[in-house]
Amino acid sequence: ILWGGRGRTMRGVLTLCLLVAMGITLRSVSAFVPSVHRLATPSLGLGGRARLQAAPTVRHTARSLPSGWGAPGRARLFHATSMKAADAAAAPAKGKKKPGKAKEDSKYSKTVNLPETNFNQRANAVKREPELQAFWKDQKVYEQAYEDSTGSKFVLHDGPPYANGDLHIGHALNKILKDFINRYQILKGSKVRFVPGWDCHGLPIELKVLQSMKSAEKRELTPVKLRKKAAAFARETVDKQMDSFKRYGVWGDWERPYLTLLPEYEAAQIKVFGEMVEGGHIYRGRKPVNWSPSSRTALAEAELEYPEGHTSRSLWASFPVTQKSDALGKEFGDQDIRVAVWTTTPWTLPANLAVAVNERLDYALVRAPSGESYIVAKDLVGNLAIKMQGEAEEEGGGRPPPPVLEELAVFKGKDLEGTVYKHPLYERESKVVIGGEYITTESGTGLVHTAPGHGVEDYQTGLKYGLELLSPVDDGGLFTEEAGEDLKGKSVLGDGNQAVIDMMREAGALIKEEPYGHKYPYDWRTKKPTIFRATDQWFASVDSFRDTAMEEIEKVKFIPEKGRSRIQSMVEGRSDWCISRQRNWGVPIPVFYHKETGDPLLTRESIEHVRKIVADKGTDAWFEMGEEELLPPSHQAEADQWVKGKDTMDVWFDSGSSWAGVVQERGEELAYPADMYLEGSDQHRGWFQSSLLTSVAAQGKAPYKTVLTHGFVLDEKGFKMSKSLGNVVDPRQIIEGGKNQKLQPPYGADVLRLWVSSVDYTGDVRVGANIMKQISDSYRKIRNTLRYLLGNLNDFDPEQHSVPYDDMPSVDKWMLGKLAEVQGEVRDAFEKHQFYRASQSITQLVIGDLSNLYLDVAKDRLYISSPDDLSRRSCQTVLKVALEMLTTAIAPLMPHMAEDAWLNIPWKVEKQSVFQHGWQALDYEQHEADKWATVREVRDDVNLAMEKARRGGVVGANMEAKVVIHCGDNEELKDLIAGSMQQDSILAYPSPVTVADDIRFILLASQVKIVDSADAVVDACGQDYTVGTDGKTESGIVVGVTKAEGKKCERCWFYDESVGEHEGQDGVCPRCGHAAAEFFKK
Repeated sequence: ILWGGRGRTMRGVLTLCLLVAMGITLRSVSAFVPSVHRLATPSLGLGGRARLQAAPTVRHTARSLPSGWGAPGRARLFHATSMKAADAAAAPAKGKKKPGKAKEDSKYSKTVNLPETNFNQRANAVKREPELQAFWKDQKVYEQAYEDSTGSKFVLHDGPPYANGDLHIGHALNKILKDFINRYQILKGSKVRFVPGWDCHGLPIELKVLQSMKSAEKRELTPVKLRKKAAAFARETVDKQMDSFKRYGVWGDWERPYLTLLPEYEAAQIKVFGEMVEGGHIYRGRKPVNWSPSSRTALAEAELEYPEGHTSRSLWASFPVTQKSDALGKEFGDQDIRVAVWTTTPWTLPANLAVAVNERLDYALVRAPSGESYIVAKDLVGNLAIKMQGEAEEEGGGRPPPPVLEELAVFKGKDLEGTVYKHPLYERESKVVIGGEYITTESGTGLVHTAPGHGVEDYQTGLKYGLELLSPVDDGGLFTEEAGEDLKGKSVLGDGNQAVIDMMREAGALIKEEPYGHKYPYDWRTKKPTIFRATDQWFASVDSFRDTAMEEIEKVKFIPEKGRSRIQSMVEGRSDWCISRQRNWGVPIPVFYHKETGDPLLTRESIEHVRKIVADKGTDAWFEMGEEELLPPSHQAEADQWVKGKDTMDVWFDSGSSWAGVVQERGEELAYPADMYLEGSDQHRGWFQSSLLTSVAAQGKAPYKTVLTHGFVLDEKGFKMSKSLGNVVDPRQIIEGGKNQKLQPPYGADVLRLWVSSVDYTGDVRVGANIMKQISDSYRKIRNTLRYLLGNLNDFDPEQHSVPYDDMPSVDKWMLGKLAEVQGEVRDAFEKHQFYRASQSITQLVIGDLSNLYLDVAKDRLYISSPDDLSRRSCQTVLKVALEMLTTAIAPLMPHMAEDAWLNIPWKVEKQSVFQHGWQALDYEQHEADKWATVREVRDDVNLAMEKARRGGVVGANMEAKVVIHCGDNEELKDLIAGSMQQDSILAYPSPVTVADDIRFILLASQVKIVDSADAVVDACGQDYTVGTDGKTESGIVVGVTKAEGKKCERCWFYDESVGEHEGQDGVCPRCGHAAAEFFKK
């Protein structure tokens, strides 16, 4: 079955059994030595045959083949050309076969030029990739590339991931994208040092440590002990994450990463803080900030998230007026009036100190049927009436209609200023004040309950009127004694909120209480609601350098461009940055407070003194040393009068200072500002912004020249990944495989990287099992093509065998032009960071131009011609260019495969690594591109007819075919086909090098005949084996296939009348006779 003929069945079965026993399928073995004459293409949908053709590969060297497999065995596989034989080789054996007589090997089997390489067909990435990484490490390839480079520095500054837990697929996307850029820059000749970093301070690590401790341990815990444990946890996490990043194939200074807990980094951060103090950008104030009761600390905007589905308890209430404004009292001096307010935070009512109105809005005084009068925005009278609507008196009964509110008068908001009202819960009177444009008629009553201690707008309004900052809530979110005994100790987000509602109802101030769904800030770490609360904090005054920041944003390049407007809007609308946190695990704010006055000591001298201590001992010194050592010399004598502060810096200040702690500190290797920052799109409000603000405040310029952002990773269906949904994709599992490696195979790092290169990262991207399988198929095609190239260059020495461009046939010149064109496309894609374009161009080249055309038709020249035949050496010259171009093109994306191929180049190379070889631009013009585009169309149409003839049993291998073509009225096409056939037989010897352009070799058909009509094609071939009579072929031809004339050459399998005895060789064509004679002479 394998080689055709009933008498040879047993030999095929025995061979099949031998291969199965060795774990080598016939599919893979046949891929070692692809048939010279297999013509099927993937686009024809020919099953296994098409797949084998689409992924051309080469065999192992003789020493890597199973014992006993010499040239005869290879030749038999080489001659397994029938479509049925190829399918049989690709499929498992079925049933028993009868024994038969084996056919003796042809004496010409050993005369063909078979491919030979150690570059394995299977990547075996789990084993091979770590070996290649060890090679890079041992040979210091990354480090040497920096030393050898004479180019300019390129600095991609790493945004530090949090040292808390395992890496996820988003981390892989991020770090691999960075590695693409760095490796391409190395290939270009830039001096690249990538310093990976980690964010090591903050609450999540502190919580992890506390969760791991028993109650008894927690009771004995001191700040210093907690910090020691937190540091150990962070370092342990860093080591684990670092191993994963290395396994992804990411290059970097892994021996010298930056950690925000390192003394030199902490000292640089304190220096930035000091520069901002000197610039007048740091101040201490009491104002409402985002506060997390669950974390017991202030939060920055970047530490908040707004989950869907939050519902608040909203409250409609009224406060009795005790003293009317002049305008109000003039007409309604004796009337009882109430101001109507609405709030979604009832718990803030105990802190109410004003009711604010918009001076430009119209407000109506309306009277309810009960006789009470209310002030409400004119446009919201109807809304208030609905809220006053009563409930049904009996179950199942209808609700009464909303009351009719009689309009008594209309006033402008400014006319209500000065009106005094009484708080319904306390013996306290407050005034109606003028607020800002935040007061609208979109919802509520148009009158805003104002608690300066619990809201930003409220605070601003309170400043204007000199209102107290009342905030009767403690660090844990519990009411304090200031709220009254009835509320003291109750949670503002729980029972305290309900208690306020009940008290308002009892006081007769409640109009309506109802649920209200809206966006509400949550602590991104604890996933619990936050509150606004006035506390004493340290702030960075963004107002003082906002204009400079906006100017610097204009100078930065954003990829994608929409990132510019996003960060602009955030910086433009940002309030002052609260940089202090009430935690132990962080960089301390180096401030001292006078014990009697509470005044802070924060001078250049005091900050610099602490900075030097931290640079030497780390920030633990702040918690371990006394004031007498921490104070500067000028104040040490009065150390008993000062106490060191307990606040630490916001972790966004930590990471936002990395431009100083890394890029500036390592100035010999790096350069400030960095060339690029690259992170997820959420970092416009996070690291991108905190880095910009600190750099502009301290240095007056942005810390980066380019900002590139990527989207988030979703599952295959476009859903966010979640453990509860079971759709989380683990990058480690993609690389090493899962427990069931049939369902979760180990793809290796390069397949993961190829996925990253295949997606448009500027938006959200998808990943999953089906996607990775498709990516793996593309990976194999590229690998098999490299294997084909290496195998067919095993006897090629560029110095001896390269053929000058002018001596090449047209098809070789065309291929060189195509390689240069694709290389240019890939380079342009890399320059623009559009890696999906690079990936597409490489894949299309491999599958389309190389595998489906050039390499397919090149097999005859490579295998059949004499080793030193000019046409063969010309083809090898092209393969050499293709090999070097492909290895460098894929090197940033799939560095393991590229390096593996480079290490298997059969000639002596100057550089030991493809990354030292660099990016060598090809300088070939496009050659007759239109002509070869037309030839490809003709070839595709011929393949359709060839497949029909094959199915009908007219031909087996393509070489058995005679192709008959009618070009219609297309004389140009007719001349092109006819002009390529410069001699009667393509098998003549000697033949010019241009015989490689002959249409018969391009089609791998023994004969091609041009006829004058479609009927002539049908007459010659039959209707069943003709295509194009309906005018629907791609090239416009009518083409048919019939049996070739002449005899079959035993060596090349082409048919020709000249087959016979040549140069003492029987049953061969003149070309093969010469090649075989040369072989036997040796």
